[in-house]
Amino acid sequence: MSTSTTAVEKPRTALSTVPEVTVLFWVAKVLTTGMGETASDFLAHHLDPVVAGGLGAVGLAVALALQLRARRYVPWVYWLAVAMVSVFGTMAADVVHVILGIPYAVSTVAFLLTLAAVFAVWRRTEGTLSIHSITTRRRELFYWTTVLTTFALGTAAGDLTATTLHLGYLASGVLFAVVIAVPAIAHWKLGLGAVSAFWFAYIVTRPLGASFADWMGVPASRQGLGWGTGPVTLALAVLIVGVVGYLATTHVDAPVAEVRDRDTAGV
Repeated sequence: MSTSTTAVEKPRTALSTVPEVTVLFWVAKVLTTGMGETASDFLAHHLDPVVAGGLGAVGLAVALALQLRARRYVPWVYWLAVAMVSVFGTMAADVVHVILGIPYAVSTVAFLLTLAAVFAVWRRTEGTLSIHSITTRRRELFYWTTVLTTFALGTAAGDLTATTLHLGYLASGVLFAVVIAVPAIAHWKLGLGAVSAFWFAYIVTRPLGASFADWMGVPASRQGLGWGTGPVTLALAVLIVGVVGYLATTHVDAPVAEVRDRDTAGV
């Protein structure tokens, strides 16, 4: 009887379903943020908004279903989920502003408070916000809820600086490139915890990637390069495929426990 109870209470998997944080993790993250921004804009301008939103929602649901079924970190599955969260997160933030008419300053604060609430519940429930602890279904649900909220927050924050504050997309990108160095320096010099530094940087990658992607995609009349959202989306998607293909082949971002198991097995 005791053996049965133990089996029921075991985590869904002993392996983390998210990657180790490496330089390529941040490269892939910034690429997906940019791709999600321009892909969302492309769909919104070439399809009926309801159809575009429906496609984004279905794509997100399918990608997350695949990710939640995975019992270990699978690069293609994980980064597909991140990409679809990026697309849908952009759509969600745009709906709040364009459809509901809520100013970017208000939506930014609202998404920030929502993220703080998610973090608080996650921390109180699980005792940690570390991505190295994503080994159960409940923790993974907290993780992806957080990721989706960070994308919506980052989208609103990027649009706030670019349009409401009139910085433009290039200046906004440069601003967030400077801001993203803050958690790294604070962790290195001021003792900021690794978990706090990670999530700070994770949030900032969204407006960083989106600002530069918008700058490349929007026309010169909006202070952009005018390459078009379609071509920029395609180019970023190709780069993402290349990076994820490398990660899948080399396993350089495999969770530590998985690497240990592979080494033990002689792989």
